[in-house]
Amino acid sequence: MSFNSLGLSEALLKAISKKGYTTPSPIQQKAIPPILEGKDILASAQTGTGKTAGFTLPLLQLLSQGQTLRQRPVRALVLTPTRELAAQVFENVKEYSTFLELRSAVIFGGVNQKPQVNQLRHGVDILVATPGRLLDLHNQGLLSLSKIEILVLDEADRMLDMGFLRDIERIMKLMPSKRQNLMFSATFSHDIKKLAHGILHHPVQVEATPENTTVDAIYQKVYRVAKGLKTGLIIKLIADGNWKQVLVFTRTKHGANKLCEKMVKAGISAAAIHGNKSQGARTKALGGFKTGNVRVLVATDIAARGLDIPLLPHVINFELPNIPEDYVHRIGRTGRAGASGEALSLVSADETVFLRDIEKLVGLKLPVEIIEGFEPDPNASTEPEKKQQRQGRNRSNNQRVSNNSNNSKSRKPKRNNQRPSNDRRN
Repeated sequence: MSFNSLGLSEALLKAISKKGYTTPSPIQQKAIPPILEGKDILASAQTGTGKTAGFTLPLLQLLSQGQTLRQRPVRALVLTPTRELAAQVFENVKEYSTFLELRSAVIFGGVNQKPQVNQLRHGVDILVATPGRLLDLHNQGLLSLSKIEILVLDEADRMLDMGFLRDIERIMKLMPSKRQNLMFSATFSHDIKKLAHGILHHPVQVEATPENTTVDAIYQKVYRVAKGLKTGLIIKLIADGNWKQVLVFTRTKHGANKLCEKMVKAGISAAAIHGNKSQGARTKALGGFKTGNVRVLVATDIAARGLDIPLLPHVINFELPNIPEDYVHRIGRTGRAGASGEALSLVSADETVFLRDIEKLVGLKLPVEIIEGFEPDPNASTEPEKKQQRQGRNRSNNQRVSNNSNNSKSRKPKRNNQRPSNDRRN
């Protein structure tokens, strides 16, 4: 199948050709025709399947066919969970609308709002936004959503994970009830289906890949290692393999900073990207990683969601996520656009349960390797760390109770002729 057969306009086909694409991906083949027919869509698509073009292309065509109003109110809204994803979607919108008379803009927090407001004042047809900045500007009376014709919720599952449900509900009330709705999510969880039920009208449901499966092009492997030896092992793997572009996931912001510092000390150029970093620092880190000036990008799950890094060869889970679906999102950063990729996980004893849940989700028994000098600790607990901490606190509390009980037993009983205390406090 070619893009010509999807019913796209000459202007869009010209832009697609300019980007070097010839064949639509499965999600594009399935989503574009019903969107062009004006239908609501609930689409399940993993990262790297071409989903952004899957909604951008038909959205642009529908808007270009409509009447362009002189004041150019916002007619299409694309909501994304993160700043990085918003910037990525905006770049796609700009590239595909090269030969169309449509204007687009992106707004997100962490940066000065003045340039964004100036763009809105000049008129915008397509607005890409994160929920927080969108509501902020609306509350200031700087933008209106009263003329929205098409709404896109991109990576809706992550928006729910990040606690944007109330913001989404507020935004819904600011738009006309009669509009076309397109929802894209990596999974069809119960919460996503519940959200879809309240937004979509008789949606066409499309899936690019089976739910929660990992891409076949990704080679997955587990290194069993003692918790305290993980840093040494990851530095060895990157140095010995002479890897030039590696995305590393940690569970916490502090962990990302700490690992980044140790890599730099070991002579490996690295940068961290997480929620505590300013937007400028995040953009600089990602830019350096894409150009090759930074070999290793250390990220938390939320910060890395929506990162578009073409042909990324290596993803390493320095720590496994405790939510198995997040593993699928993480490793989906590699093995994109037909290229092969490698996803490695450093697994300590306390992550055994997480590994078992991941293998159950993806339907694979992941191959395991142990490297000499970095062996796992045979005496380490296989309970998750938080559970160990709770048990430790309980043991400590029990010990205190026991000590108090023993102390009370050792106290001498009052003699009958002992004077009553004058202290009236209970």
